[in-house]
Amino acid sequence: MALGNPRSGAFLVAGATWTSPFLVLLLSMASAFAGARHFTFIYEAPTSPPGSFEIENYATTRFANGFTEAVFRHELEIGITEHFQASIYFANWDYARSHENRGAHYDSSSLELIYNLTNPVTDPVGVSLYQEISAGRRAFESETKLIAQKNFGPLIVAYNLTLEAEWEDKGLRERNGEIQQVFGASYEISPRISVGAEMLHEILLPAWHSAEAENNFFLGPNASYRSDRWFATVTALAQTTRTEGEPDYQVRLIFGVSL
Repeated sequence: MALGNPRSGAFLVAGATWTSPFLVLLLSMASAFAGARHFTFIYEAPTSPPGSFEIENYATTRFANGFTEAVFRHELEIGITEHFQASIYFANWDYARSHENRGAHYDSSSLELIYNLTNPVTDPVGVSLYQEISAGRRAFESETKLIAQKNFGPLIVAYNLTLEAEWEDKGLRERNGEIQQVFGASYEISPRISVGAEMLHEILLPAWHSAEAENNFFLGPNASYRSDRWFATVTALAQTTRTEGEPDYQVRLIFGVSL
């Protein structure tokens, strides 16, 4: 009889510990360290190992007839259990260069929780549940996400379905919603380097009125490099719907360091 945790690749057989070389190879191919990201607009199903700490910095630059804004997030990610991780975003802020909104502005801080249900390597599909709460001056936001992922050897396929609800302005009187679907694939050329693509579909719901819903599509390539204790992943998306008021292009970089 074999007992053990399929996430680690270690099994107890007749009182002795046996490690499957095949499973170890598959699991080690995921990244040079556990928290590395293959995507920037997509969350992956596996959670951080218990007791681990990681700092991730996000920078998203948007262009519409030239540079419009850069959005920054600074996250401390903590592995709580084998299936549960928590993150604190100390500051979500932006730098804008429009006539109406020029300069740097603090927006909010966030708490993020992710619970992993199944593993993308050993189970038919890896699934995780995600909840993020953000609060700031005249701003409150809830973001709920379903994360799905499947690893086919060096090929990683992932999908996120997100529902966002936000309240803004004085007394949080302005209420808006958004539904997002993000799909991506990443191929590991080596244990340290991967390349792929991401597709983002946004449905904007001003004041939650479906009659005013706006659909936007973005598509573009990504690339990731993973070292033993840090990683960098970048994605460049172009808008395919040409919606006025939305960025024509956006580039996101995530730089993470394992502590």
